[in-house]
Amino acid sequence: MFRDLMRLQDRMNRMFEETFPVRREDDDLFTRGNWAPAVDIYEKDNSIVLKADIPDVDPKDIDIRVEGNRLYLKGERRFEKETKEENFHRLERSYGSFARSFAFPYQISADKIEAKYQNGVLHVTLPKREDAMPKKIKISAAGPEERRFEPEMRNR
Repeated sequence: MFRDLMRLQDRMNRMFEETFPVRREDDDLFTRGNWAPAVDIYEKDNSIVLKADIPDVDPKDIDIRVEGNRLYLKGERRFEKETKEENFHRLERSYGSFARSFAFPYQISADKIEAKYQNGVLHVTLPKREDAMPKKIKISAAGPEERRFEPEMRNR
């Protein structure tokens, strides 16, 4: 009886997931395609780092472009044709194309971007442009001879 209830719950969950797919929309996110890989984005002193979970995606099927301060990430995870779909007990992973874009608060040095793909995770390091990074301004202290500017008080 318990096993039958679990099967019923599983069927109901699948029915709701297919009918009402969950989509995460961010303000700076452009999503289209069949699925959207999860990403982490964090900032270092001189760069911004993006990590995307895209297991079983051939690096040849990944396209990364930068325009101004926006990164575009596109790709495709292909369905394995060697196993027939009817032989699957459960098929939860998403397949097909994906496309995302991210805006950054700094201009990026496009010619210095590095991308590595390891263990199903894409690491993209986006160096900030030198002229776009915040600059600390050094303040020099004035000596006593330079403080002579004092308004004269005249009686009228």
